[in-house]
This record gives sequence, structure tokens and C-alpha cells, in this order.
Amino acid sequence: MISESIDYAKEAIWGKWGKWILLVISTIIFPLIMGYIVRIFAGEKPAPELEQWGKLFIDGLKLFIIGIIYAIPVILVLFAFTGGSIALLASGSNAAAAALGSLLIGVGLAIVIDIIISLIGAIGAIRFARKGGMGQAFAFGAILEHIGKIGWLNYIGARIILWLVGIVFFIVIIVVSIPIPLIGWLIALFLDPVYTIFWARYMVHVYESAPAPE
Repeated sequence: MISESIDYAKEAIWGKWGKWILLVISTIIFPLIMGYIVRIFAGEKPAPELEQWGKLFIDGLKLFIIGIIYAIPVILVLFAFTGGSIALLASGSNAAAAALGSLLIGVGLAIVIDIIISLIGAIGAIRFARKGGMGQAFAFGAILEHIGKIGWLNYIGARIILWLVGIVFFIVIIVVSIPIPLIGWLIALFLDPVYTIFWARYMVHVYESAPAPE
């Protein structure tokens, strides 16, 4: 899965400088790169070309809205616990420890919820790309059934591997960027769409690892 996803990303940009530059611009105008992710999620192989910009932008906006909706529980938890912490601090100086404890509990709970949501939301996003209609991203019964076919342990293991690859990529960006800030960050900007394509293709492999319906 990793090697094929790397080859997929390499084929998408290597020697195609015009496309690579357009992908960098699309990363800055983020609905465009998100629309490109939708096309990868749809199963296009080799990597899709950058065309039909209007549809690309609209699909990206839809994926962005899906992400915002999925983030609502995390936002609400953070808002509630942050508000509670502020209220405790306002009640007197002796409440500082309680306020800090409340805030830490809120952050911890938000992280747990975010991890769970990310597991469900990724499959939901691919369903949206493949079946059309934003409602497909929230068909929780079908999403959970699909994850069950992949196998929860397999799915979580695959996501951990992707997370570790992401950390390595981040470290590479930091190592490149710090010694030569301006040129380094420019290199990082060009590397970002490469990782995005790799990430999206890897998730397609995870999605397609579920047994095909009989």
C-alpha cells in the first residue's frame, strides 16, 4: 500500500512541472486541492489531471463542509470546557487548579473524540467521492459496516502507519526548512501536494481492502 501510493504520487508530479506548480497553487487555494483529493478518492488511476476547475472547486468546498460538520463535536467539547475553565477562573484565584484540570480534561476528551471522528470521517469522505451526494459521508451505518469488513484492527493499524509516515514527512520538512528558511519553506510548499496525493491514495487502498460485495 505504501509503495504503490508513493509510485502513484511520483507518477502524478515527477517531470510534470506545470502540473506540480498548479498543485502548489491549489494547495494555497485549498478548495482546489480538496477537490483533487475527491478525484483520487473516487479511484482515478493514474492520478487525475487538473481540469474542470469549477467542479474541482465545488467538490473541494463540499469536502471542506463535510470536514467542518464532522469537527462540530470536537469544537463543542473544547468550547464547553474552555468556557467552564474561564468561569472557574473568574470565580476566584483559588479556582486556578480546578480551571486547569477542567481545561486538560476537555482537551483530552476532544482528542479522543477527534480520533474516533477521523476514523469514521475518512471512510465517509471516500463514500462521498464514490457515490455522490454529501449525505453519503454521514451514512454511519454503512460506514461502520465498511470498517467492519476491513477489520477494525486492520483499519486502525493502517491509520497508525499513515500517522507515522506523516510524522516522518513533517520531520523532513522541519529539517529542510530550518537551515535555509526562505528556500526551505518553498521546498516544503512543493512537497505538501506530494504527501497529500500519497495520503489520499493510501486511504483509497485502505478503503478498497474491504472484501467486495458478493
